[in-house]
Amino acid sequence: MKATGIIRRIDELGRIVIPKEIRKALRIKDGENLEIYVDGAENIILRKYSAIRKMSDFAQDLTDAIYSLIKHNVIIVDNHSVIAVSGPLKKEYMHKDISTEMETKVFRREEMLERHSKRVNIVNDKVLECTYVISPIVINGDAAGAILILDSNDQISDIDFKIAKIGSNFLNVHLE
Repeated sequence: MKATGIIRRIDELGRIVIPKEIRKALRIKDGENLEIYVDGAENIILRKYSAIRKMSDFAQDLTDAIYSLIKHNVIIVDNHSVIAVSGPLKKEYMHKDISTEMETKVFRREEMLERHSKRVNIVNDKVLECTYVISPIVINGDAAGAILILDSNDQISDIDFKIAKIGSNFLNVHLE
């Protein structure tokens, strides 16, 4: 664990303020949900909440099924990181934090079909030139993540867009 040298007092209602510097470094936004854990050593652990992360095995099965049919890279992200990947990008993208650009697309619930190669930054420090589809995952009105389908050979079509929408709608219903 990394020491910050910052000390905070718990108020009479049991609240504690997470310093702005730490929220900024960890990209924790106002109104965001955090999970609270207690480990065996009496430590309190805060972690960004992700409904999709709890279903990572299921999400991986979904990406594998989609990839087996269309042979394009398939990625599922939550608000902060890559949850599941199928295709050649799996080793370099799995469990990586998503870029600020991708966080913004998720937060804005952007639904996109890019048929001509374009630069996209999914994870930090990795920019791809590809065609792609983004379909948002919305749970109870909140942006929870997205399904992405990518191809470096300009092969993305309307069918891929519909497959991504079916996958995200399925996750929407399943997680609600």
